[in-house]
Amino acid sequence: MRRRRGPASMGPMTEVRIVHTADLERPDREAARALLDEAFDGDFTGHDWEHSLGGLHAMVWEGGEPVGHAAVVQRRLLHGGRALRAGYIEGVGVRADRRGRGIGGAMMAALERVARDAYDLGALAATDEAVPFYRARGWLPWRGPAHALTPAGIVRTKDADGALFVLPAGVPLDRTADLVCDWRDGDVW
Repeated sequence: MRRRRGPASMGPMTEVRIVHTADLERPDREAARALLDEAFDGDFTGHDWEHSLGGLHAMVWEGGEPVGHAAVVQRRLLHGGRALRAGYIEGVGVRADRRGRGIGGAMMAALERVARDAYDLGALAATDEAVPFYRARGWLPWRGPAHALTPAGIVRTKDADGALFVLPAGVPLDRTADLVCDWRDGDVW
């Protein structure tokens, strides 16, 4: 029997494991955090890690070590007078020596299915370097102004303009309208 294969550059099919934070054992959580610290060149904060917790983690392992991590968590976004349940993508990283092999795409495919099937939409804030990756996967740029619902009320978050992307999942969206995210410590988007 022939073994199934993933993309040609990946070799044998890469297995993406999906696990909820509650079921991610401490050593695996620590390994995932270390991977993200490395993938973001030390610019992955404690708040960034906290934002990745409480939902589903898509992870790829090789030789007992994680080589890729991505998470989807639930957030509330306000749009058009409605509170939408968003599958918000966080903590996407692939070990530097494993990039370009389809690992990021495999993890995102698993989380995009969750975002489309379990939420009103998918959403994320992308780094400049990641924008081509998300666009190629069908994520659409948010063109309207971004805001956050803070303890002091709704506050404009201009720094998020141009970095926000959505994955429609059946709810009509006007991507030129205001989009408001729920409050959290650290980067709100």
